[in-house]
Amino acid sequence: MAEVTSYPCFLTPSKLNPDYPLFVFLPGMDGSGQLLRAQTAGLEKAFDVRCLAIPPTDLSNWDILTDKVVALIEGELAKESQRSVYLCGESFGGCLAMKVALKVPQLFDRLILVNPASSFNRQLCLRLGSQLTYWVPEFFYRLGSVAILMFLASLGRIAPTDRQALLDAVRSVPQKTAMWRVSLVREFDVDETQLCKIAQPVLVIAGGADHLLPSVEEAGYLVSCLPNAQTVVLPHSGHACLLEADVSLCQIMKAHNFLEHRDKKQIFQPAFS
Repeated sequence: MAEVTSYPCFLTPSKLNPDYPLFVFLPGMDGSGQLLRAQTAGLEKAFDVRCLAIPPTDLSNWDILTDKVVALIEGELAKESQRSVYLCGESFGGCLAMKVALKVPQLFDRLILVNPASSFNRQLCLRLGSQLTYWVPEFFYRLGSVAILMFLASLGRIAPTDRQALLDAVRSVPQKTAMWRVSLVREFDVDETQLCKIAQPVLVIAGGADHLLPSVEEAGYLVSCLPNAQTVVLPHSGHACLLEADVSLCQIMKAHNFLEHRDKKQIFQPAFS
């Protein structure tokens, strides 16, 4: 994928598939867009993939960031409007995906939420602990960014190169930006009334061994509010489950019939024969 610019942009894999459904991925707190790497090859068999990359210095609030993402998606659809759009958000990106889906629901056919950080503001310990980062010196912040990997991922399930990529992504976020993005998830609030308005099919994927957030509980809550949603629990997976070697987002969607009929007929049958 190409390097991120000074403005939020879409990174594209080496293979473009303009005739396939558009798959838009919104990344976690690092915002680098590089951690989709373990899933790209599988997704390219079925989708035209775009991954949002947010510059390390970007301090946009939810409304501005939502508008930027909408503009990028509309730019892609201006090239080819007659195709399905799958919106996928992981962790921080899961919160952003909900904001985007509520802003322009007409753009999307399917929504995938992977360990969304939407429960953060309801976790008292996380709320209080996150405020301490304002008082941590830069040197100790860097050390802490390494220690947090134990909470972010089931490291034994991730290949060494992907573990290094995760560490690099975490280290790439300046302390000021990390504090800002934490403040966004701390203030994130989408209530049941709003969730009920998301009528598209939604797939909520939760890591059963997520030590950062209560993702299984949050998945249950979201599915109870969303009118057309289903949950997939990955019992041994951590928060950064999409980096795990035995997790295939593409196969999960196929196994749970989370595809429009036209997309399954056009793409998935040949791709997995």
